[in-house]
Amino acid sequence: MSDAEALKAEIKKLSAKAMQAKMDLHDLSEELPVNWPSILEVARRAHDAFAILESKRASLKLLESA
Repeated sequence: MSDAEALKAEIKKLSAKAMQAKMDLHDLSEELPVNWPSILEVARRAHDAFAILESKRASLKLLESA
């Protein structure tokens, strides 16, 4: 498997994880004010997941342009 293929597979997994974090944040927002103390934790998890995903996508773009 090439580096690009491996990175694409990793991005696919990270994308699923980011989408789950997004849905968790959405679900939490619909339940407010119930579970309001977990807002920061859930938001941080979503933020981190999307930050990693964006970074890997940028790495793939550089790899493919080289």
